[in-house]
Amino acid sequence: MKNFLRVALTSRGLLITRLTIVMISGALFITATLSAIAPRAWGILNAHDQKPPVLNGFSGLAERSYVFDENGKQVGVYQLENSQILNIDKIPVEVVAAILALEDNEFNSHKGVNLRSFTRAILSNTQLGAKQGASTITMQVVKNEFLAGFERNGRYKVLQARYATMLEKQVPKKTILERYLNTIYLGNNTYGLQAASERYFGKDVSELTLLNGAFLAGLIQAPSAYDPITHPDSSRRRYVEVLDRLVETGLLSEEERAIIGDKPEIPEVLAKVQNNNLERTYFTEFTKDYLLNRSDVLGTTYQQRHSTLFRGGLKIYTTLNLEAQAAAEQAVKNQLPENRAGITASLISLDSKTGAIRAMVGGPGFKAGQSEVNLALRRRQTGSSIKFFILSAALQAGVQPDDLIDGTLPCTLPNPENLEEPFEITKGVSQATAPLRVMTWLSINCAYAKLSQIVGLDRVVSTIYRMASSEWLSKETFTIQPYASLATGANEMSAMDMASGIQTLANSGVHREPYMIERIEDSNGTILYQYAAPAPEQTLPIEVANNATDVMRGVIEQGTAKRTPLDGKRPAAGKTGTQDNNTNAWFVGFTPQFATAVWVGDPKGYTKMTSGNIPEFAPVIAGRDGVQGSMFPAMIWKSYMDVVHEGLDVADFPKPPAPTRQPLRLYLPGVECPAQVVSGTIPAKTVPLSKKDAKTTTTTVVVEGAEPTVANTVVISVLTPGTTIAPTDSNPYSPVPSTNLGLYFFDCGKPLQNNVQTTTGAP
Repeated sequence: MKNFLRVALTSRGLLITRLTIVMISGALFITATLSAIAPRAWGILNAHDQKPPVLNGFSGLAERSYVFDENGKQVGVYQLENSQILNIDKIPVEVVAAILALEDNEFNSHKGVNLRSFTRAILSNTQLGAKQGASTITMQVVKNEFLAGFERNGRYKVLQARYATMLEKQVPKKTILERYLNTIYLGNNTYGLQAASERYFGKDVSELTLLNGAFLAGLIQAPSAYDPITHPDSSRRRYVEVLDRLVETGLLSEEERAIIGDKPEIPEVLAKVQNNNLERTYFTEFTKDYLLNRSDVLGTTYQQRHSTLFRGGLKIYTTLNLEAQAAAEQAVKNQLPENRAGITASLISLDSKTGAIRAMVGGPGFKAGQSEVNLALRRRQTGSSIKFFILSAALQAGVQPDDLIDGTLPCTLPNPENLEEPFEITKGVSQATAPLRVMTWLSINCAYAKLSQIVGLDRVVSTIYRMASSEWLSKETFTIQPYASLATGANEMSAMDMASGIQTLANSGVHREPYMIERIEDSNGTILYQYAAPAPEQTLPIEVANNATDVMRGVIEQGTAKRTPLDGKRPAAGKTGTQDNNTNAWFVGFTPQFATAVWVGDPKGYTKMTSGNIPEFAPVIAGRDGVQGSMFPAMIWKSYMDVVHEGLDVADFPKPPAPTRQPLRLYLPGVECPAQVVSGTIPAKTVPLSKKDAKTTTTTVVVEGAEPTVANTVVISVLTPGTTIAPTDSNPYSPVPSTNLGLYFFDCGKPLQNNVQTTTGAP
């Protein structure tokens, strides 16, 4: 027993001795630690005099802006960060639990700071120089909301903890967690759970499962390193770690974990949300450019406009009609062969009454870095489609549709740009003297080239500017030249320009500039912008516009576009256009409801659209020189217009005014010389004023330049030729050179024909 006590006392003495040594060592360690960190702690608290901001509540989150069509259907979004605000109640409970298990398991119990983790991090960061996070969700929110721009030193961590504690006293935990889940970055430009849910799983956050939530929770630590698309192996390893953590916390049973295995499924491609229209299009890019660069609707500076558009959560209600847009895209797809050597189409369709843009096809499909040029805004040579402007200018100057003009090939006309090189037309359709309406139906180049100079090239240019005025076409933004070749399409115009111009005719002379935005609301529903239509402007007199429309109806009913009438013989009017060598083809047409322009060609160059160059076009060209406006453009136009008019009333155009006088002969002074027949006989023929009136209305005119059929000599008296319109004459009503019917006209630059003499005896 004594030995036992002796041993016990000895053991107790040793224990006391060891405990004393430990306590002394611990005290020495604490003293050393405090000595080591004291200077740093003092430095932390006095590192700088920068004061942290007062907690005034959360700032507004960056929200994507939505774009809607005229019926409120989403057509696109604008965003830099894919961020979508959601209410936490929308998130499944098990998804929230999975995120907390990974990021802050004591979130519901701490008061902003996890003291044990925080102390460990402070000691590590100050004494050892290591970087340990130990941030709670509250601290992460504080960092993003209140400490942006602060220097990341030791004091920063103290401030972060202090403000986390303050925040939890002011804001409910639920609100803090909601803020976190709305702002956390999860890779692939997704900020917040809703955006990530769409991007990785293609569904709304309310549809997420526990496993979906677990995968997203695993991305939080290192979104780029664990990106399932670029780093699938590391992403899967991280997912396995998360699943094991869920088992530890009881969110996932061991049996469920065993079924999942060590190679769980992860997203292999980024998902697309059906009917969410997140992709960029020609129209949404067109609208974006307008809001950023062409207006101050969203702010006076570019930076302000940019921030508001991409982060302001706007609701932009546009004029686009999704059904019309789909019809336009389908029309191009259906009518153009698939293999077409780069040939494509553009289309603009306007509401005839308002100018609202209802459809826009800017090319084969917008692709960033590959196919970004909006061909609906790109100008190309117009071919004969430009003639409807010349027709309108002529009618305003007093010309009537049944006035006669010569369209015989070849023809040589003055060239104001270079008087030493006359403008010659040798190709196309030749048509002897006939009414202007017939020349329009058949698109006779010689007749219209003369008419443009009879009216005055400068006056025609002025008419184009007035009829097609828009944000994209004015004298300040683009120069239209008074070329002698204006009537054959030497100037370049866009589908937007042409649709804007033809809208003036469709609306009985009232021009409405094209526009694309009806109103804009901010994230609170406050209206920032509301389109207000300017006062109606009667750009062309009503009778002029209605006369031009009536003439152009004949293009579809019996002219170059007679193969593409609208279904049910719906009243429509238009004009075809084909550029030299079939490099550009157009159809510009309208009804009382829609004004639509279609262009077809190669956006990269002036490629000849012939069957030799493009064999796939052979069935449509069918023996002709190449693609013409009456082919693919008119076919696309008809295909689109038939669809968008389904269910609409059949509206007719206003009746044209009755003629106010007998037809006159239009002529170009200096090119065509008029003369009176004094003696002899020159053959004459009967010319119908119009095909639809051919049975009842005719007029007799001399066949100009014909050889006399009688043996005796024909004597003529040459009349004063008159003068052309001065370039300085901008009055749209100034009369044009014309004379009564029955005169003899000859080429001023050539000798008279055999057996024809003047009263002076000169040949």
